[in-house]
Amino acid sequence: MTARIDLKVRLRHGDEIAMGPGKADLLDAIIAAGSISAAARSMNMSYRRAWLLVDVMNRSFREPLVRSAAGGHQGGGASVTEAGLLVLAHFRAAEAAAAAALAAHLAPLAALLRT
Repeated sequence: MTARIDLKVRLRHGDEIAMGPGKADLLDAIIAAGSISAAARSMNMSYRRAWLLVDVMNRSFREPLVRSAAGGHQGGGASVTEAGLLVLAHFRAAEAAAAAALAAHLAPLAALLRT
């Protein structure tokens, strides 16, 4: 059995989580799918849950992270804005830096685990 540290970086804005691993994954899914609905389906999440997460992100930052277009004959869609791409890049870098900082402590902890 391999030991690992499971780290969750979260950026809070007041009482809400402005950005966290799930929201970052949702942004990645919106980039890939081009819509909130398709992104939600790809993550086995309800559209309402995804929309609520996007709403929190958009309200938490100075500029919206996701822009959406209403559906209809042409279909809707959503895109991650430049601000969203920047927030996502900084968040992923913070996750990587935190994981790297904790990696040095993993070996001594793992050595104390039962075999």
